[in-house]
Amino acid sequence: QAQVQESGGGLVQPGGSLRLSCTASGNLFRDYSVSWDRQTPGKQRERVAMIERSGSIFYANSVKGRFTISKDNARNIMYLDMHDLRPDDTAVYYCGAPGTGPWGQGTQVTVSY
Repeated sequence: QAQVQESGGGLVQPGGSLRLSCTASGNLFRDYSVSWDRQTPGKQRERVAMIERSGSIFYANSVKGRFTISKDNARNIMYLDMHDLRPDDTAVYYCGAPGTGPWGQGTQVTVSY
């Protein structure tokens, strides 16, 4: 029954910042481990960041120190704050629940001059 929607993507110059938002119904962020993943044509899907049900937080080495994942269970919203963006960060970014879903449709992030 849960529905997920990403937003906040767009075009940003290298070194810039962007905040992605993810809203969900059904108390998804409270009841499940949730993550941000990204997909670029020609590359494998990559798990960028995750908040486990226990509260533990995981970051991919490629974004560690630059990205921050956070959520507000009461407001049913999750964020990915991205800083010092690089061209290699260009991808469609998805939020959802690993292993079970649901997943959103994704939001495009393009890092380029």
